[in-house]
Amino acid sequence: MDISKPFTIGVLTSGGDAPGMNAAIRAVVRTGMTHGANVFGITGGYEGLVAGEFRPLGARDVGGILQRGGTILQTSRSARFMEPHGQRDAIRKMNEVGMDGLVVIGGEGSLKGAYALHQQGIKVVGIPGSIDNDVWGTNISVGTDTAMNTIMEAVDKLRDTASSHRRAFLIETMGRNCGYLAVMAGIVCGAEIVLIPEVPVAVEEVARTIEDAYMRGKTHAIIINAEGSGIRTTDLSRALEDKDVGFKTRVTILGHIQRGGSPTAYDRLLASRMGYKAVEALLSGKSGVMTGLKGRGVDYVPLEDVISHKRTANLEYYEMTKTLAR
Repeated sequence: MDISKPFTIGVLTSGGDAPGMNAAIRAVVRTGMTHGANVFGITGGYEGLVAGEFRPLGARDVGGILQRGGTILQTSRSARFMEPHGQRDAIRKMNEVGMDGLVVIGGEGSLKGAYALHQQGIKVVGIPGSIDNDVWGTNISVGTDTAMNTIMEAVDKLRDTASSHRRAFLIETMGRNCGYLAVMAGIVCGAEIVLIPEVPVAVEEVARTIEDAYMRGKTHAIIINAEGSGIRTTDLSRALEDKDVGFKTRVTILGHIQRGGSPTAYDRLLASRMGYKAVEALLSGKSGVMTGLKGRGVDYVPLEDVISHKRTANLEYYEMTKTLAR
């Protein structure tokens, strides 16, 4: 590295957006500046990296973004970057502006891209940003807490109308491969049953559970279904109607509302801590790592370990949902 010029850091957000990404960007920029580094924001994730869509970011450029959802750098999924020639073009663009290191904020797929660059000699540090909390190596990812609160608020409101009309509400959350959101929602919202990708459940079992709740005198029922559970929410609703479980059913698919909104205090703090630690890692010569929350501290986890493991929902909490639903 040429010690006569400032260290130059690039930062991008990739994959699905998550509340708190802006707080992480802000922390990267201001921590970098404090250490005399230059920071470039990369527009549009890895696609922007391949295209060389870079712009310098200063302290004022990231002012007033802590409370904003989404990402000011925008995000995308890049088919070009998945190919070797795309990665080569991205590295060339980085070299053209003298970029010494890169911070990648995103989920599992984004971190795989970060590891691919690391293997080719690029200094890179990842920050886990995923509302599904499906990134291995961290207790929680940026955006998960906000999504969880969004789900909780929605279910609380749906419970009011469910009780008023003596209905069973089927509520679909995100979670294609990891049932974390559904499980935690089941606990904090008092669901009668939770369906997740990690534990296959037959429609007949759902029907028995809801009919039993009706027979025990409950005024309503809440069913939380992760999108990757293997049972389509609308199909389940029709099946419960056909089986006449006592309650009439209604379906609410929360969808992308879970991604948006102002990040919670927890997500703002977590993202800020991780952005700060990511810059410290690059400036100290570290590469090929992700910032991960371990206990009360933020530590570094090798990207190779992150992408070679799958994070799943805690099945102890899943069992808890059954106990607390009585």
